[in-house]
Amino acid sequence: MASPTIGSKTTQSNGGKSGKRTISDVLIGPPRDVRDPEIFHSLSLVAFLAWVGLGSDGLSSSCYGPEEAFLALGHHQYLAVFLAMLMALTVFIISASYSQTIDLFPTGGGGYLVATKLLGKYFGLVSGSALVVDYVLTIAISIASGADAIFSFLPVDWLPYKLWVCLLVVVLMVLMNLRGVKESVLSLLPIFIAFIVMHAWLVGYAILSRAPELPSIVGHAVREVHASSHSIGMLALAVIFFRAYSLGGGTYTGIEAVSNGLPILREPRAETGKRTMIYMAISLAFVAGGILLGYLLLNVEAEAGKTLNAVMFERLASNWQLFGLHVGPEIITFALLTEGALLFVAAQTGFVDGPRVLATMATDRWLPRRFANLSARLVTQDGVITIGLAAILLLIGTEAKVDLLVVLYAINVFVTFTLSQLGMTTHWWLERKNEKRWLRKLIINGIGTFFTATILMITLTLKFHDGGWVTVVITGGLIALCYTVRRHYERVSKAIEQLEADILPKLYAVKKLEPAKRDPDASTAAILVSGYNGLGLATLIAVTQLFKGEFRNVVFIGVGEVDAALLKGPEEVHELETRMTEDLNEYCQFAADLGLHPELRAGLAPDVVVELRRLCLEVAHEFPHVVFFAGKLIFSDEIEGFIGRFLHNHTSVEIQNWLQLYGYSLVILPIRVGAGSMAIPQTSQAA
Repeated sequence: MASPTIGSKTTQSNGGKSGKRTISDVLIGPPRDVRDPEIFHSLSLVAFLAWVGLGSDGLSSSCYGPEEAFLALGHHQYLAVFLAMLMALTVFIISASYSQTIDLFPTGGGGYLVATKLLGKYFGLVSGSALVVDYVLTIAISIASGADAIFSFLPVDWLPYKLWVCLLVVVLMVLMNLRGVKESVLSLLPIFIAFIVMHAWLVGYAILSRAPELPSIVGHAVREVHASSHSIGMLALAVIFFRAYSLGGGTYTGIEAVSNGLPILREPRAETGKRTMIYMAISLAFVAGGILLGYLLLNVEAEAGKTLNAVMFERLASNWQLFGLHVGPEIITFALLTEGALLFVAAQTGFVDGPRVLATMATDRWLPRRFANLSARLVTQDGVITIGLAAILLLIGTEAKVDLLVVLYAINVFVTFTLSQLGMTTHWWLERKNEKRWLRKLIINGIGTFFTATILMITLTLKFHDGGWVTVVITGGLIALCYTVRRHYERVSKAIEQLEADILPKLYAVKKLEPAKRDPDASTAAILVSGYNGLGLATLIAVTQLFKGEFRNVVFIGVGEVDAALLKGPEEVHELETRMTEDLNEYCQFAADLGLHPELRAGLAPDVVVELRRLCLEVAHEFPHVVFFAGKLIFSDEIEGFIGRFLHNHTSVEIQNWLQLYGYSLVILPIRVGAGSMAIPQTSQAA
């Protein structure tokens, strides 16, 4: 047979838009070309910027994590020496564990992927659902805490406006992230740098200025431990210590963000990720552990209306002078302002990794497919908007009260931590015969599992009746929803596979005819397909049966969708383009056997509808007497329903309405599946 003609695929159109800038272009930015090899380099983050975008969550938790732990010690504040050491050790252990995860999953290995691949899909579902809820809480608590810090410097009469400010910040961050991750990170860089500089300076000065006292303080702490163990018992003392340790567990949230965010890092991703993890571990261990130790060294006590950090900075710097000028209050105010601002920045972690987890789960069919779709800016737009709306609802429901949000916050992240570390531990045990350093790696992840599981159990026990049950209910509801979505997609997939199995014997049984010669002025059928599958084959048969001898040419139009799973590098994009062309060639082979002249037009885009518009107009200009066709799956009553309609796109209807504006017709052919057999329509059905 004659080789099918392949249409031009070298340009990417805006789908018929004029060259004028739209409101969307102004607010979000102009579209990006997914075929540009440099786009992946320009979108990715180097280790330093990844530290800003992904490390801010962990660093911001030092604004409240150490405080919670120190206050929980009560009259046993001498234990802060050991608690600071354990806190820093925990940071390094969890970071080292996730560095091994990065090695094993160099293209991205967050808690969801690790649990799914190493423990099974249902463990992955639990881990992913917990992680999504945790990222929503990250945004809510970070913005609410930041607002508290900022409003502490404003008149009390302004306090009723705090919730509105929180909601405005969420909306602004949604718009920033719709423009792109790198742009949003760059805009937040000055705040992050200011926080690091101020806190490294103040915490470092607090420790160094009292360094000579450290040996005596440690010695005093050891003596107090012995004395308390005799008076209240070692068990009671251990309960006090580990309760404080678990209540400060919020300090470790965000460590997993680097592992989750590997796809947005600069190549080589694994090396960039491990370097970012080192930056995060050192900075978090120093700031969090240093703040806790600073509380003890400066005898910090709770004061009404002030955070412990504010009290510590006042005791440290209130009398500082520069060239005779009293600059202490200004330095303290600026340091606290950077804390409030960094808490806003910490919400960025939720916007970076939350949509990415949604996209990964959508690719695995736990969530609607649209969460993996990319916008023209190559951003998972639906995920960003959904995460933002969920955070807004949470802020409204809790009235942006940090004390309520904290109760909800600390549980889910340790569910993901524990499952991820358990998966890695299981992996090294199973691979002990193939991995030379399996024991070392097993010990690292095993210790990580012990630490995270211990914090999870203590936190769940302490906070369950105080509101932690709400988090459990929300996460459980999301798990149930994901299970329902996955079950629907699996049933539909089986129905489509059966459709293909029913169609192929009919096609192979057809008597092969000589393909017609190309005649652009002859009647042409243009069939919209989404890869090589039963729906496309059924649509081809329906066209030939319903319009026997009517068409001389047939053009197969298909667009490869570049979603979040494929946005890793130019190689993946090229593979998708090649696969789409090969799929369309399969259709051309069958069409030629039916006596038609086949051609194909393959495209590639994050927005399938926009690219289909371009290709349809291209075909219409080349073949004046064209009629467009698209197949639509009609499910049985058992599968169809509200959730079924919601989970499937309506591309054919969108293209049909758009083509009508240009005077062209698109006939939608209903293909019934799911009732045990396939049914080809006897009459065409156009909307």
